[in-house]
Amino acid sequence: QVQLVESGGDMVRPGGSLTLSCLGSGGDFRTRAMSWHRQAPGKGRELIGIILSSGATTYVESAKGRSAIYRNSAKHSIDLVISSLKPEDTGVYYCSAGSDDSFSTIWRYWGQGTQVTVSS
Repeated sequence: QVQLVESGGDMVRPGGSLTLSCLGSGGDFRTRAMSWHRQAPGKGRELIGIILSSGATTYVESAKGRSAIYRNSAKHSIDLVISSLKPEDTGVYYCSAGSDDSFSTIWRYWGQGTQVTVSS
């Protein structure tokens, strides 16, 4: 059974940093694109960034400069580091694995999400 499990969500103060982790099991994620997404309260799920098996990354414009995705292929895991957190970063963060290893992949597998709350 393929599973993605996120962890690391927390309540943090504005300006702080956080590292989220996503661990895959039940499948070989080393050859798939993986990604992080955020769903803010009352809004749809939006992409933050993508990482390929090569380690190449791309981010949406709003995440550039404050977000970084890292991959540990040996452990079938990816991390998301977010710095200079703002209240609007609040939401549930999901990781996903694609059907192939490209930036245009279809997101096939999803984790259950981890809550991040940015508040003073």
